[in-house]
This record gives sequence, C-alpha cells and structure tokens, in this order.
Amino acid sequence: MSFPTHSPYVVVGAGIHGLSTAYHLALELKAKNKGSGADILIVDKSGISAGATGIACGVVRNNYFQPAMRELMAHSVNVWESDPKAYSYHPVGYMQISSESMHEDIVSIYEQQKCIGYASTLVEGEKDCENYMKDIFYDWQAQNITSVLHEAPGGYANNTKAMNGLATKAEAEGVRIISGVEVTGFKEDASGSIIAIETNRGLIDCDYVVVGAGPWTPKIWDMLSLPKTLKIKNPETGKMSDDVNMWIYWSLQEGTLGVDPNLQQTNDCKMPPVIHVDTDAPLYSDLDGSLITDEMWGIYYKPDFHFGGIQGGAAPFIVDKNADDVAVDPYGPGSPEFIVGDDFSHMWVSALAHCQKRFSGQIPKYKNEPSGGIGAFTPDSFPVFDKFKENCFVIADSNHGYKMLGVGKLVAETICGKKSELLKPFRYSRYAEGDLHPVSNSPFPWS
Repeated sequence: MSFPTHSPYVVVGAGIHGLSTAYHLALELKAKNKGSGADILIVDKSGISAGATGIACGVVRNNYFQPAMRELMAHSVNVWESDPKAYSYHPVGYMQISSESMHEDIVSIYEQQKCIGYASTLVEGEKDCENYMKDIFYDWQAQNITSVLHEAPGGYANNTKAMNGLATKAEAEGVRIISGVEVTGFKEDASGSIIAIETNRGLIDCDYVVVGAGPWTPKIWDMLSLPKTLKIKNPETGKMSDDVNMWIYWSLQEGTLGVDPNLQQTNDCKMPPVIHVDTDAPLYSDLDGSLITDEMWGIYYKPDFHFGGIQGGAAPFIVDKNADDVAVDPYGPGSPEFIVGDDFSHMWVSALAHCQKRFSGQIPKYKNEPSGGIGAFTPDSFPVFDKFKENCFVIADSNHGYKMLGVGKLVAETICGKKSELLKPFRYSRYAEGDLHPVSNSPFPWS
C-alpha cells in the first residue's frame, strides 16, 4: 500500500477505540450515502492492538456507581453481544462481591440496573452471600462480604483476537490500516481547524481527525495545544478549584497465575463469571501468614485460555516518575507494566487464596511476564469524549477503555451529525460547569 497523502477521515490509533470508530463510521457513511470505508484511514505507530489494548484484561461489565457510566456500559455490552464470534467474546457474566462499606453503593447500582433493563441479581447479608457463592464455588471463603451483585450479561473478550476480528470487519468495509506511522504534529488553518496530520512518513491532508491513542492521548493533546491544566467547579459551593493537571498516570496491576484455566470451573463444571472482590477483611500472606494489609483492598480475576491461566488484577497506583517522561512514551524502558513483580504477585495470589481455597499454595506458579500497563487518567478518573478544533474528536477513555467497544459507534454517529445523550456527560466542559460524576466507595479509581 502506497503512503496516502490525503484521507477525508484519519483515525489515530489502532486499538479498541480507533478500530471501533473506523468500523462504525464506515457503516454510518455507507448508510447515509455520504461515503464509504475507503474514506477512512487508521494510522498507528506500531500496529493493531500494540498498546494498552493488547495487554488489557478484557473484562466487559456494567458495574458502575455512576449512572452515566452504567448507561454507556450497557450500550457497549450490546455491541459486544452483536457479534460474539468476531469479537472473541465470552458472555459468562460478572460478579461484584463487596463488604459493608460498599453495600449502599451496590444497592443503588442494582436499582438503577433494573431501571435500564440490565439483568442482575442482588444478594444481601453475610450468610446469604456466603451460601450464594458456595452454590457456585464449593471452596468460597472470602470474609466480611455483605453484598453480591451478579450481572447476567457481560464477561470478557480475548484482547488481541477481538481486535483482529474488529480490524477484519473494518477492512471488509474498505477501511485502510497503516502501521509504522507516528503522528508528530498537526497543521491548522486560520480558524484553527486541522487541515493535515504531520507524521514520520510525511503529511496527510484530512477533513476530520479522531484520536484514539490510549495512554498516548496526553502526547497528542499537547500537539493539539489543548490545556495542560484546568479548574474544576465545586457543584455544591460553586467555587472554582486551583489549577489541576489534566493528566494523572497510574500503573495498572495485572498478571496471570500459570495454572490450568479449568481449575476455576464452577460446581457444575462450567466456566465461571468474572469475579471482582472488594473487602475490608484483613489480608494475610499465603506464604507465611503475615499481614499484607488491614485496609480496604480489591481484586478481579477470571480463567483465560488466551493468557494461559487465571488472569486478573488489583487496584492500581499512581506512577511515581516524571509525568512528562511518561507522556513521551508510556510503555518505554522501565515503565511500571514491566516491573509488576513480587509485591503484586504476593498480594494478588494471597487474595485469590483468601477468596477460594483452591488457590492456596499457588504463588510459585505466578507468571512473571509483562502485564497491566500505564493508564492516562483525567482529573476525575472518568473519560473525556469531545470534539476540539472544530474537526477533531478526542477519545480519552481514562483507562475505562477495553470494555467500551460501543464508544466508537457513538462517536461515529456523532461525526455524522447525530447527537449522543450517552456521550454528553463526558464532555470536557463538565469540569468548568461542575457537572461531575458521583464518587463511589470502591478502592478502584474507575468504579
């Protein structure tokens, strides 16, 4: 394929957001007789699913305390379910298992799931929760659990297989995908609209740009000369905050226990739901019985033949290094996704053993390989989906990314002139307007 010098639509990034947007935009253009997939070009400095998407856990869930996130996720689950085979999607369901400090939040989530027709079961009370879980896993033993929210839809997808399937669908519609093209800047006209993308291989004239760059979004954000800091309005007092950084970098703690994935089968020999546990029960080492933490902790896990074991993670931590260095190359040498090691594996596998006896004694089988990754989070840890420069749509997922397959469909519809009520709560102006998302009691910044 010769290097193109012009494309009506250029999408930056061949991860989940770039591929989904391009594919759905091709469908929208065809349906409206306004063009075809041949008008869409995806450029990526590495290749399909080479960044955060390629090492994502792949969990697909609705479980959010924030109504806007919950409705957006319900939409995305529908997109995943529209073609499970192509998306390598496993609809096994999802379980949020929590201690009392999260009880009220979980009840609220359940009630609002009922309002939007999202099928789930709520179990309350320590004894009833224990019985419910033991009906699924005979060896369940997690402590201090007073609520279980079992979502029937959802599950997980095999990350790279799903993206290759999505790329195949996009290319079948005529979308062009070119690897090895790194964006280095943008050219604007007198009004500030983008007229071309500067790359390491030359200039690409364009009419519209979509940025789906995952953890590299801050780098593109700077190229677009968008604000590095912002003020946030307090919705209760009406006062504006001091300047805060637009981007915060977190290291996502994920890994794989190298055991047969069938080890996690349910009592009736089926593949289980994705399990997420948040509890304030003391966590003790499965090696020597020492106390790991007596504060709130959380983990998630699932059997996954793609990863070759039990795969999952724990709460992330803020990256303690120069933010400018991270922005230049989030996955560069020494970045935290390559140094997830003994502390995480010890905590995570001990937590697995806290939840289910079958995982006791398994710490030596932890697979010491790259996993997790860097996440570029917004000031409130929720996405920004908005148009800038008149003709540039930025998809800044704040690391809620992989499960949000449907965002690309909504962005494509927006580009073609349809207003999206689901994307509206994630506009950039919400910070200055004080129209913020509620905060949950979860130890995770994205719940």
